[in-house]
Amino acid sequence: MNGEVVPKIIHKEVELLVKFRDYRKTNEEDRKDGMDITVLDRENEKLLIRTVTESKLASGNVGVNQVKAMKRALEKGNIESGILVAEGFSHSARREARRNGVELISEGMLPSFNVFNHELVPKHEILSNEDAEELLGKLRIEPYKLPRIKSLDPIVILIGAKPGDILKVTRKSLTAGNYVSYRYVI
Repeated sequence: MNGEVVPKIIHKEVELLVKFRDYRKTNEEDRKDGMDITVLDRENEKLLIRTVTESKLASGNVGVNQVKAMKRALEKGNIESGILVAEGFSHSARREARRNGVELISEGMLPSFNVFNHELVPKHEILSNEDAEELLGKLRIEPYKLPRIKSLDPIVILIGAKPGDILKVTRKSLTAGNYVSYRYVI
């Protein structure tokens, strides 16, 4: 990794992630290979965001041992879930994270700037379960019949949507004013 450049980039990306997922920071702690940030989500549930800037693997990717260390930190802090942000992950680390309910975000998947400040990027919101049911009832369709958006889309990752969620996308239009469309996260 490139000394201090990568940690600064990852920290900036994590700050955007915290902002757009509407998390509130409660604690920030430096570690020798990164940083731990404890946050509260919209439902006041505690989450741990761990950034890893150094890996013991020759590839520079985060390995299964670092995912297991994250899981131990979650158990120690009595925290339900966590997010691990690093430059890359090994295949076995991805498999271990799925088993333990740890969300993995590669450094390149998050924008290092506020993408919503660009005029061509519309506003994206995750619909609540009640709003989603109301929408589907009104349209008389199943969610899978909505236009789709992949869960790996940077906007989806940034706002924290999961497969099965429905997004409300509000665009500004010169002719229609505000135009609302919906996307089903797959």
